Amino acid sequence: MDKIAVLIPCYNESATVAKVVSDFKRMLPESVVYVYDNNSTDGTAEIAEKAGAVVRFEHQQGKGNVIRRMFREIDAECYIMTDGDDTYPAQSAPAMVKRVLEHKVDMVVGDRLSSTYFQENKRPFHNFGNSLVRASINILFKSDIKDIMTGYRAFSYQFVKSFPVLSKGFEIETEMSIHAIDKNLAVENEVIEYRDRPAGSQSKLNTYADGFRVLRTIVRLYRNYKPLHFFGIIGLILAILSVAFFVPVMVEYVRTGLVPNFPTLIVCGFAMIAAIQSFFSGLILENMKQKNRQDFEMQLIRIDERYKKISGGRQHLA
Repeated sequence: MDKIAVLIPCYNESATVAKVVSDFKRMLPESVVYVYDNNSTDGTAEIAEKAGAVVRFEHQQGKGNVIRRMFREIDAECYIMTDGDDTYPAQSAPAMVKRVLEHKVDMVVGDRLSSTYFQENKRPFHNFGNSLVRASINILFKSDIKDIMTGYRAFSYQFVKSFPVLSKGFEIETEMSIHAIDKNLAVENEVIEYRDRPAGSQSKLNTYADGFRVLRTIVRLYRNYKPLHFFGIIGLILAILSVAFFVPVMVEYVRTGLVPNFPTLIVCGFAMIAAIQSFFSGLILENMKQKNRQDFEMQLIRIDERYKKISGGRQHLA
């Protein structure tokens, strides 16, 4: 088991990866720097290896797929995840590591949005998207994470080994944030200085396509993690529509004794039935989610036991 593992997923980052590797090796001399190459065609892997990184490969395209491979293969007391584009400062890493190792924080979020992000980032839709996602998550899940989509984070062993990676692409950061909130894991924000990509380095993030995937991920995770709220809202909307269209039919019946709009009456009845079904579906799923929470807590105990066993062995060897 490594004491600190620096995880750098890379796709065509030959212009910057050597600097990123050397910066983190300098700031965290006791760490092992891992570069996972995701089908690069510009020699990223060779450059990273020459800079001193342990280079491995993930052939399924997508950042989420790379993170899944990293989390499965690497054991460490503390993990630092960063990007290979030299936008995140290695100088912040020791403080983030300290929060994990000494303060027992499960995830430290490298907060760009509270510092220089909006000045450095030249893509206005990215700025708007980050603000929208942050507001959506914090309102829907009642949290206070300052930067939902940052790629600069520190994790505990317990977080990494208990996090089920489902996303394939850039929506992975959103999934991490919601998982930590839902499972009541210890999360702290570390304000970092963000700098835009240097000349010659191209972003792999598609503003519109990846932005849509992130929003779709938020809806999916809200349904999974807050089923009673999600299906309760749907049921409430259906019930309101049903009553709104039923009232004129009822008024006409009371006034004349006739029901001239039978199709409307029938649709209202089906809408009310669907509203009741939606509410009880949410109630059943909420009970299932509670059972999953209990199982997760037991899983954490098993992970903690394994952590103590292998970290104790590492300390003995040291």
